[in-house]
Amino acid sequence: MQHFRSIWLIAAILAMALPETAKAQERAPGPSFYDDLDWLLRTRWLVSDGWTNGAHQNCTWSARAVSEKEGVLQLAFQPGGAGGPAWLCAEVQSRADYGHGTFEARIRVQAGSGRNAALFTYTGPVHRRPHHEIDVEILTRAPGEAAFNTFVDGKPANGATLPVTPPADAAFHDYAFTSRPGWIGWYIDGVLVHEASGEGLPEMPQRLYLSHWGSETLTDWMGPFDPPDGPRVMEVDWVAFTALGEPCAFAASVLCQAPSP
Repeated sequence: MQHFRSIWLIAAILAMALPETAKAQERAPGPSFYDDLDWLLRTRWLVSDGWTNGAHQNCTWSARAVSEKEGVLQLAFQPGGAGGPAWLCAEVQSRADYGHGTFEARIRVQAGSGRNAALFTYTGPVHRRPHHEIDVEILTRAPGEAAFNTFVDGKPANGATLPVTPPADAAFHDYAFTSRPGWIGWYIDGVLVHEASGEGLPEMPQRLYLSHWGSETLTDWMGPFDPPDGPRVMEVDWVAFTALGEPCAFAASVLCQAPSP
């Protein structure tokens, strides 16, 4: 089912304003940052709003599903209400592209079959570049696991699914990946759990995404859809990017705990 990831990501980006995305190829990669998400900085983040990524997605991206509560970003999957889409879902994406370095976030989810909570980077044809992508996904049907993979030229590779203890619905966990030429390493709570090396890895600067969405058709991947009776939330306490070669910038960073091999 990984080919669906390519379809829905490209569809999402195509829905954005073309004057902005056409400039993406020309601009330099964004600088390092740490964002505690006490409020959503609109100069850094774009909120996906008003479209879906295809028939496989059963919800509409909505700014109504994005909020902050007690210093934590809330990305909700929720009923749409009378007269509108049946379900609303949430996504934020960086306005900048980022090059090699370390991407990390502290995340907690609520369990439920048929939903996907993700931290990932992406660029593609709408940016006048090949499709490159690096993923961390929590399929909330199984919050005791996290899935990792890459895309290059739209083709998935380097996939792995590994345990998360305690499950991601019971506690916040720190998820991270470091990308450098010829190597990518994925971390959970400062521990290197998966890596890929050699040729054929994503190399293009990419946007950073946090998303929470659902499906009623991708059941063999995401599980049968379990309709919630109210909002179900992906919580993000903080998110950060540290450019390759720069030192650890904040205490919780994986760069302070587990130097890359």
